[in-house]
Amino acid sequence: MLVLCGALIISTEAQQKNVSGPDAPFDKILSEQFKPNEPGGAALVARKGEIIYKKAFGMANMELDVAMQADNIFRIGSITKQFTAVAILQLVEQGKLNLQDEITRFIPDYPVHEYRITIEHLLTHTSGIPDYAGLKDTVQRAKSDLTPARMIEVFKNLPMRFAPGTKWEYSNSGYFLLGYVIEKITGKTYADYLQENIFKPLGMTHSQYANDVTLIKKRATGYTLGEKGYVNAAYLSMTQPYAAGAIQSTVEDLFKWNQAVTSYKLVKKENLDKAFTRYTLADGKETAYGFGWRMGNVYESPSLWHGGLISGYMSMAVYLPKEDIFAVVLSNCDGNSPEVVTNKLAALAAGKAFEHKEIAVADAMMHDYPGVYENQKGQQRIITVSGNKLFSQLGRGPKSLIMAYQRDKFYFDADAMATIEFTRNKTGAIEELTSGALRGNDIWNKTSKPLPDENGIKLADDVLEAYTGVYEISPDFSFSVTKEQNQLFLKATGQEKVAMFAETATGFFLKVNGAQLEFVKDNTGKVTKAILKQGARETVAKRVK
Repeated sequence: MLVLCGALIISTEAQQKNVSGPDAPFDKILSEQFKPNEPGGAALVARKGEIIYKKAFGMANMELDVAMQADNIFRIGSITKQFTAVAILQLVEQGKLNLQDEITRFIPDYPVHEYRITIEHLLTHTSGIPDYAGLKDTVQRAKSDLTPARMIEVFKNLPMRFAPGTKWEYSNSGYFLLGYVIEKITGKTYADYLQENIFKPLGMTHSQYANDVTLIKKRATGYTLGEKGYVNAAYLSMTQPYAAGAIQSTVEDLFKWNQAVTSYKLVKKENLDKAFTRYTLADGKETAYGFGWRMGNVYESPSLWHGGLISGYMSMAVYLPKEDIFAVVLSNCDGNSPEVVTNKLAALAAGKAFEHKEIAVADAMMHDYPGVYENQKGQQRIITVSGNKLFSQLGRGPKSLIMAYQRDKFYFDADAMATIEFTRNKTGAIEELTSGALRGNDIWNKTSKPLPDENGIKLADDVLEAYTGVYEISPDFSFSVTKEQNQLFLKATGQEKVAMFAETATGFFLKVNGAQLEFVKDNTGKVTKAILKQGARETVAKRVK
């Protein structure tokens, strides 16, 4: 084991010799997350097409005291989207559809609201179609068995979120529609198409469209962490997630899947390259999504990945193309995300640092970093120093402690795999920073803007009073703005009340999540709407009261 520049590196040779046993590095990572008497997980790591690690932790069934096994079956949630995307590309290669086909070619009665919505828009989450998983009646509807056509009725008449191709917004509805398109073209059910064209040819014998009727050996029971401990996960009809999340599988079957996809056994390279490429919006900005795969980084290594969340289960699969490393972790608890731990496994297999050792920073150097940084999307990252500690703040959200592990390189106290690296110009002054995380890297330029006041500015009572009221984002989701003494508060449907802080005469921010709210007035000076900004997403809320 070598200690280099404050980072813990485990050599590749050491990994190959020590991949099992209670003290092994892979075991250590997983055992910290999956405890012996709690819901567990199964994990697999492969390098250059060979499985180098496969193991299970925790319990597959807590009531029957059954330990998890590496070949247990889990629902994989949204990793299903990869299968849907590849199925669509197979039909493209067969000449049965085109990525630029409008969805009305296959679903003639779908209301497109005078827009042109294509198959590619559905694949890339840029269609503007609202996500049915976020609707108000989702919990009540979850137990109902509905046909694909009936499920589409649930969301087809909702107003569009934005013009197709202009923004990125994750939407299960888009992938649901893709499943329906597959059925329309092939005359087969989505489940049968997968079985005949993917699962059976690849020998994925433990994978199928999930259901709760068929007896399935080695299926891990799904759990939810409630207020009083673990409980059995709520029932969810598998007709609801459909082509957006209804597959169940094992870690080894998902390894077979990744091998088949990346060796072009299912679709040709030119089509797979599209799935593995960041989609470009109408304004030229790139998203971090292709067709069924997200793009990110495990440190300097580009990654292709997707996670899944569905009642009782969570999943994560990541592939590092340059190193040809695949890691997957499946969990049978919907409150125990394997996203970070899976990336740690991939990093370990690639011989990269996944833990850091803090080093001291000279007081004089510490004061080089503070400032307001902006990226190409117009978002701000605020770096401050307090008590000889450095903090990063995305927008006006919560502050996060960052600690140095090399000169000008810092890691987040809450997540060592998220890093910030500062870049200096020829004079030694900081001019930009690069934020690195599992979901990708982002460059932020240092501005000359002054550090903002943490509690915003003070506004007159009559100005604050003008903003009180109810604002509607959709028929199923709204929020109220109320005033208590000289402070505004926002309360959204089903959420707790949070304080709002003024940044300008019309703009406010929330400390809890960094969201911003801009109030808009008409020609008479009456407030008619509010624009909610969170990250790169903007949502218009009409004032209704």
